[in-house]
Amino acid sequence: MSISIPGSVVVFDYGEVISVTPSDADRTALVGIAGGDAEQFWPAYWRHRNALDQGTLTIQQYWRGIERELGESWEDATIHRLWLADFRSWLTIDHDTLQVLLDLKEGGTRLALLSNAGRDFGSYFRHGTLGDLFEQVFVSGELGTVKPSAEIFEHVMAELGVTPAQTIFIDNKPENVEGARALGIAGHVYTSAEDLRAYLESLAA
Repeated sequence: MSISIPGSVVVFDYGEVISVTPSDADRTALVGIAGGDAEQFWPAYWRHRNALDQGTLTIQQYWRGIERELGESWEDATIHRLWLADFRSWLTIDHDTLQVLLDLKEGGTRLALLSNAGRDFGSYFRHGTLGDLFEQVFVSGELGTVKPSAEIFEHVMAELGVTPAQTIFIDNKPENVEGARALGIAGHVYTSAEDLRAYLESLAA
């Protein structure tokens, strides 16, 4: 069933909103390639992630930073395997959320994507089939700033030519939604596709 919200742009986060959380098998495979202990690996993985998403680290620098923190010595081939396993783990789409996107598109609602992600995701977002749904795609690693900074939301609105009152933001992280709301943007913290659909239908014409 189409969802029409005329005069507004719905801006979607990607990770754990459109995509599903990486599976236990994905996570186990990544730790296995790293060759370390999961209790050490994941804190290092996330500690360096913000810099990767902000574009201040290259992919090589990101993984080499984790390598140093773990006291490992990885061959170049291991870095390639880690990147591929990590990238692939974020590609599985939530089919129910996808249907919400398709219903918004069918209703003529303007859509954009805003993701805290490294530059490597830009091509996938734009040139995979998801790119057909979005008017514009914004990737933090390309912009040099991350959510929930006011700067990134202001950039998105300027590029889309909309005001805060014309913008609706969807993200699974409350702090990102609060950052948007501080600028006067309507925001919804994603918990499920069902709740998302109910929220958007409440705004529909």
